Amino acid sequence: MKMIKLLLGFALTATLFTSCYTDEFIVNDFNNNAGITLNQLLDSHELWYVDINQTLGNDETPFLNIAFTISFRNGVLYANNNLVGFGNQGNGFGIDLGVYDAYNNILDINHDIDGFQSFDVFQIDNNTIELYNPFNDTSYFLNGYQRNNFDYDFVFYDNIHYFLKEYEAWEKTYTSQMGAINEFDNENYLQFLAGGNDSEFRSSQDTNIGNPDAIYWDYTGVYGVGDVSGNMYLKTLTLDYDFFDNEYFELSVINDQRIELFHPSSETVYEFTGRGYIQFLRQTDTTGKRIEGKKELKKRKQKTAKKENPRVNTRS
Repeated sequence: MKMIKLLLGFALTATLFTSCYTDEFIVNDFNNNAGITLNQLLDSHELWYVDINQTLGNDETPFLNIAFTISFRNGVLYANNNLVGFGNQGNGFGIDLGVYDAYNNILDINHDIDGFQSFDVFQIDNNTIELYNPFNDTSYFLNGYQRNNFDYDFVFYDNIHYFLKEYEAWEKTYTSQMGAINEFDNENYLQFLAGGNDSEFRSSQDTNIGNPDAIYWDYTGVYGVGDVSGNMYLKTLTLDYDFFDNEYFELSVINDQRIELFHPSSETVYEFTGRGYIQFLRQTDTTGKRIEGKKELKKRKQKTAKKENPRVNTRS
């Protein structure tokens, strides 16, 4: 995470990633824009934020459902798939995920894992493009920014639930001495699962486990992350334990590997350190089957209702 607070101030935060342009479908392409080439269009912004909630169609293009941003740099495709290191990894571009070729209004991508993908590109406005995949009839809408005017912090905190999934386990490494004794004092490891139930967590009373795979998980339940009005950098975390009341915390991020949980009912402060960083690439193989032995199961979830794509496939 790029630790620059209020990078652009609340004015940008209020407007970032909130454009809604799909209700009125605009049929443009980049050739209408005074002779600009597709490569020039893709290169006009350093970062393209994948606005997952504007996606049209009932299918998915896997690598676009994982990425927060993608970048097109001299034939190489980059993506920010993780929030750990967000804004710093690859000088802000993320990791190298393949190569691309752009010609006419067609973008061909050879993704390192997903293989060949082809898109028709349409320019919606000066900083918005649509990538239409004619092979699954799905459109993704990307908003363009430069690295120096992109609010990495806003994206990080707005997607904090994904950050919690980027470690195999969170180990309790500090407990304040002033808090009242409570049941949660006995819980030493937490895990926020990336596959299956998107709101599932596990906890363990094990101690001093070096390998996260060796942790015995005593309990599995559901959790929720909420916002705190007026404070972008503070969240709430609720852990649903059936055998005693839900545990409620105020959640803050210390750094890319450490979080603080304040337990208001006991006034105890806990710190948890991430163990076993997971670099997300994709969640399934090309047939949709879960990748056995892998933990790369995270993908971003579209919160808006799925809509039919009005684009007409001209390649069929």
